[in-house]
Amino acid sequence: MCGIGVIISGVRIGSSSPISHSTSPVSSAFSVDDLKAALGRRGPDSLGCKKIFLHPTVSGEECVELRYCGDKCDRTFFAKGELHFIGATLQLRGVNPITQPLVDESGNILVYNGEIFGGIHVGSDSNDAEILLQSLGKCCTCGSHGHTTACNYSGLGKSSIPELLSTIKGPWAIIYWQVTSSDFEVENGITSINFWDELSCGVYSVSIGSSKADKCLLGEVKKHEWTNPILKELVKWERTYVEPKPAELHFMIPSKQPDVHSICLERKPSGLGAMQTSVPVPAQTVLIALRESMMRRTTQSAIFPAVTCDLQQEELVPVAILFSGGLDSMILAALLDECLQPSYGIDLLNVSFDGQSAPDRISAKAGLKELQRISPLRRWKLVEVDADLSKLTQETKHVMSLINPAKTYMDLNIGIALWLAAGGDGWVHEEIGEIDNDNYQRVKYKSKARILLVGSGADEQCAGYGRHKTKYRSGSWLGLNEEMKLDMQRIWKRNLGRDDRCIADNGKEARFPFLDEDVIRTLLDIPLWEVANLDQPSGTGDKKILREVAQMLGIYEAATLPKRAIQFGSRIARESNRKNFGSNRAANQASAGSVVIYGTSNLT
Repeated sequence: MCGIGVIISGVRIGSSSPISHSTSPVSSAFSVDDLKAALGRRGPDSLGCKKIFLHPTVSGEECVELRYCGDKCDRTFFAKGELHFIGATLQLRGVNPITQPLVDESGNILVYNGEIFGGIHVGSDSNDAEILLQSLGKCCTCGSHGHTTACNYSGLGKSSIPELLSTIKGPWAIIYWQVTSSDFEVENGITSINFWDELSCGVYSVSIGSSKADKCLLGEVKKHEWTNPILKELVKWERTYVEPKPAELHFMIPSKQPDVHSICLERKPSGLGAMQTSVPVPAQTVLIALRESMMRRTTQSAIFPAVTCDLQQEELVPVAILFSGGLDSMILAALLDECLQPSYGIDLLNVSFDGQSAPDRISAKAGLKELQRISPLRRWKLVEVDADLSKLTQETKHVMSLINPAKTYMDLNIGIALWLAAGGDGWVHEEIGEIDNDNYQRVKYKSKARILLVGSGADEQCAGYGRHKTKYRSGSWLGLNEEMKLDMQRIWKRNLGRDDRCIADNGKEARFPFLDEDVIRTLLDIPLWEVANLDQPSGTGDKKILREVAQMLGIYEAATLPKRAIQFGSRIARESNRKNFGSNRAANQASAGSVVIYGTSNLT
């Protein structure tokens, strides 16, 4: 997870633009140094800046003259506009270190954040930012402006920038300055007078020109449609089989859950050849998709050597998991164990605001035992991050700046829990084993893993929330499907931006295996009644298909656990309710989770 940004000043952008703007050099809400410091926490490996000064000239026609220079530019000429690119890098791929912003030989500028898992070939020893810059440099400009005439671009590429970006698999955000067309391409987050606002996912371009009348600089904003039909289908999130026919209802009869005490403690192979005929085919398909998703996100040949070389630990731990011991995190742990080289340890990051008594701490310990059973040779570390909300005044204010524009107590509680867990500063048991044994020694430990796997997307796609059951009871299968569709189409705004910023602030990159494009497509192709059966009790019918996947991985106890959100499992919600509302009862009466926090005075 890198930190990227651009400050646009001196450019008048149309009032109908989806991008907030300011004509002052820097918004009064923050300074450039503040922005650099914030981005630097997300990208601790390097921090770079690049400025472009824009000088409007009139020579019979409206045009813009571009002047390039660094931070110490000789500003003897009259410049009305300025673009200040900032790039902080957390480098996870490639053999050579890079510093952003990247500039190619034509003067095109790229600041990039994300990972390319497909669509554009990235070699095992290559850096995806450098490969992307090369590919962008070969793009024509016609498609960026919506032209329908034949392309006369002399470059080697044939696609436009939106077409190229539409092919990428994986999470990404870029800011790209294309010299040939004076276009500015951006996806997500632009500076605003009120700190930040979030754009809906997509590709936005700003074409900058000058007014012939007063020589001021004008910016025209356009949002471009995705050109990849597969990606368009995922955005629509349409499921073919929603409501079962009467003949299909016999498949939904609750099956007897396996007795975990009578099952052989040896781990069963999870390859296709070893799958029993009783295992539902849809679950097998999901397991295959999840395994491939995990491989894309943890293949060691694609991880920058500094991830392992810089670790000051006895064993190398490049990847950690946000871990509650629940269904989703246990599936991620079992899959990571299959995909990660045996010589690496795995950190399981667990946060608690109630010591050893928090539900997530209890289930995490049980989950660790189950993981040790199915993979006894792996070095597992349960990192116990203990927190006291009453002592986190300054930290809470800092997290408020990270979750912005989200501003409810629920957002803050989740943000604090994620921020602390991602920091990985906690305690481990000196000898991984039976941690309830009186002979263990608890010692301080800070996880150095810079890749953090998160289970986001599992509940939205597999009906894991309580409101899904409510909607099913009132609207049957069609109502459930619409509620799940709503969750997926707003997950970027309600969850991912907030969570990603809180995790990235620790110099960690969050990766979301359940949100892999192929996993989403696989789940959409499966009939809804195979994904979930909400006539069954909690812990059985919700996320039914993932519970079947867990059993194929040898995870039997976690396969029966009900859904528990991090704010409740860690008990930060209870502590927040007592602190801000006086009691849980008063908080419940006020619907505390949705209450908006007005200013920082409420946080002291």
